Amino acid sequence: MKVAVLKETRAGEHRVALVAQGVQTLSKSGLEVVVESGAGEAAGISDDGYKQAGASIAGSAAEALKGAGLVLLINPPEAATVTGLAEGTILVSFLSPMTDHALVKSLKDRKVTAISMEMVPRITRAQSMDALSSQATVAGYKAVLMAADALPKFLPMFTTAAGTIRPAKVLILGAGVAGLQAIATARRLGAVVEAFDVRPAVKEQVESLGAKFLETEHDVTAEGEGGYAKELSEEQHRKELDLIATHIADADVVLTTAQIPGRKAPVLVTADMVKSMKPGSVIVDLAAESGGNCELTKAGETVVAHGVTVLGPSNLPATIPVHASQMYSKNIVTLVGEFVDKEGAVNLDFANDVVGPSTVTHAGEIVNERVKEAVGA
Repeated sequence: MKVAVLKETRAGEHRVALVAQGVQTLSKSGLEVVVESGAGEAAGISDDGYKQAGASIAGSAAEALKGAGLVLLINPPEAATVTGLAEGTILVSFLSPMTDHALVKSLKDRKVTAISMEMVPRITRAQSMDALSSQATVAGYKAVLMAADALPKFLPMFTTAAGTIRPAKVLILGAGVAGLQAIATARRLGAVVEAFDVRPAVKEQVESLGAKFLETEHDVTAEGEGGYAKELSEEQHRKELDLIATHIADADVVLTTAQIPGRKAPVLVTADMVKSMKPGSVIVDLAAESGGNCELTKAGETVVAHGVTVLGPSNLPATIPVHASQMYSKNIVTLVGEFVDKEGAVNLDFANDVVGPSTVTHAGEIVNERVKEAVGA
């Protein structure tokens, strides 16, 4: 079977779905890998590097797609790419299926078997395929570096002949994968870190990284399916905001990561909270693309309000393309191994506890019940 790896078309995207090592792995299974010319260039992989790994190079996306039975991408495909997919093609990519209903319908109409990286279940066996987690690790790390760059202070404590510099205080809201990596990075840089999450189960993880876990005597817990946070009740959310408000005024850096799958990000930092912060403080909102955790966030922009810098970065993993691509490639190759055997034969077993939940469309139908409900099909 021919596997096509396309060059990402999203603005500012520097990652690639499959690195040279991934080509070698798939080639050993008898798969023919074709890479669109220039696909890996921004991630440090030349066309010659792919050739040495066993891939052939196509001059265009259309050429790469010709005869392909499996297509690998990172970002959801553009309409022109979907049109170029033959009936029965297997597409593996991030697809935003809970919100991008038009794409889901177009993939259904093309009779494409679409496997969504967002829908990989959070079970122990699938950890090596969890691209949401791998890319969140990159984002959490880079967000702290962005904050440190924007902050007009040191993060660590310094004792010098010119006096003692107190360490910066960092508040992290949301202790999922990105939040935990942010905690670890901020601690390595010497900051004093506090963290809050509505899932009490993460307290031990937060504390193991050297941060203080913020708790309240009120019930503001909400753990959903697969370890994700779920939406709080209105009363719980009010108590959550009260807790955050009592700590945010003392923070030099606030980093927010709270997201609810398929929903708008909850507002955790109000305009009044921003006003209460010290001039020069920095907020990095990792939920900017899904609406933002800060009331003042603008996705892809930097806002300065009351002397506080609010960063709303988009697609942070693309800013560290070499390692982000390596991690994603490992995720996707492992997932492909769930339905392609060592001889290169395809076996789409929807009873498989990874393949089944991850598949969105197949044979002209939306086969994922959660997506079907969201789309209204």
